Amino acid sequence: MNDVPLVYLDNNATTRPAPEVVKAMLPFFTEHWGNPSSMHAFGGRVAKPLAEARARVAAFLNAERPEEIVFEGCATEADNHALFGVAAAWGRPGTVITSRVEHPAILGPCLRLREMGHTIVEIGVDGEGRFDLPAYEAALAAHPGPKLVSVMWANNETGVLFPIKRIAEMAKAAGATMHTDAVQAAGKVPLDVRDVPVDLLSIAGHKMHAPKGIGALYVRRGTRIKPFVIGGHQERGRRGGTENVPYIIGLAKACDLAQAALADGSEERIRRLRDKLQAGLLKTCPDARVNGGAAARVANTLNISFEYIEGESVLYHLSDLGICASSGSACAAGSLEPSHVIRAMGVPFTAVHGSIRFSLSRYTTEAEIDYVLKHCPDVVAEMRALSPFVKH
Repeated sequence: MNDVPLVYLDNNATTRPAPEVVKAMLPFFTEHWGNPSSMHAFGGRVAKPLAEARARVAAFLNAERPEEIVFEGCATEADNHALFGVAAAWGRPGTVITSRVEHPAILGPCLRLREMGHTIVEIGVDGEGRFDLPAYEAALAAHPGPKLVSVMWANNETGVLFPIKRIAEMAKAAGATMHTDAVQAAGKVPLDVRDVPVDLLSIAGHKMHAPKGIGALYVRRGTRIKPFVIGGHQERGRRGGTENVPYIIGLAKACDLAQAALADGSEERIRRLRDKLQAGLLKTCPDARVNGGAAARVANTLNISFEYIEGESVLYHLSDLGICASSGSACAAGSLEPSHVIRAMGVPFTAVHGSIRFSLSRYTTEAEIDYVLKHCPDVVAEMRALSPFVKH
């Protein structure tokens, strides 16, 4: 691997921490390492930067109050807090409406909630991964009593954007609590909780150039939700445990950088590179199809299926060339089953196992895209030559 470049196109799995983020965090490891809940002045000096960081994350979401931000250990914890916290506040069985293409951080808790006696309704998608609004409307009407809607803002595998504002408006009209997993949308599209009437929203630091191990849950004032991590008074009693101050500072800095990138047009540069990669692969790799290509997508994501071959084999060969991509959610990696997202879209059997996700970032260069376009077609051709499904 020492003689090949690193071309990192797996940013939906995790991102490189921005140098500015690392720089902002360092003093809170070496100088200001006190506990912000301590009564003494040394700990108290950490409380102010913590409060400022909370306000900056709130500003990133255009929340009304910094107190609406609850810092969590990751987005999976934030998702679990949203689902189990709302269900616990009901005090009786209710209904959770979600989609079939959610991240495992939502689908896993939904399975547990079903075991606990709650009703789980999964809304399907069409062949391009677009959310089925008529089926959703019917589900809202069919289930009286307490309801929670949890639908992602952008799909982690295809990048397809759901009409989250409309979904949230319909939820509120039906008296439901609305949660969105906005992990793959944060930093790629504006997130405005005053314009989009969600009650709960999850983000993850490591998907937007902050480190792993930090996330946040936006909780609109007045939302009924029980704490998920119990054992302390931190986060206004909503999440026990000493605050991870360096990582919270890093998340706040990442939010600042993401806001600036959205304002300066960085996403359009990323979109141009993504589209160049897409057009090049479709031109040079016969029997390839873009999954979700006709739907609205975040700018950085390309999910492409190469028919008649296994995506994992392509990934291994690309890895030998220094190219990092994935076959879908990193949280489901290692499974021999095809992606639940791709299956829900009805992708043909000949292509369902051959899907590859390339996900770019603001650090991606045109030279890196050219490198992939130079080598990926040869890898696909080599795999096809070995495939028992291709006539030779």
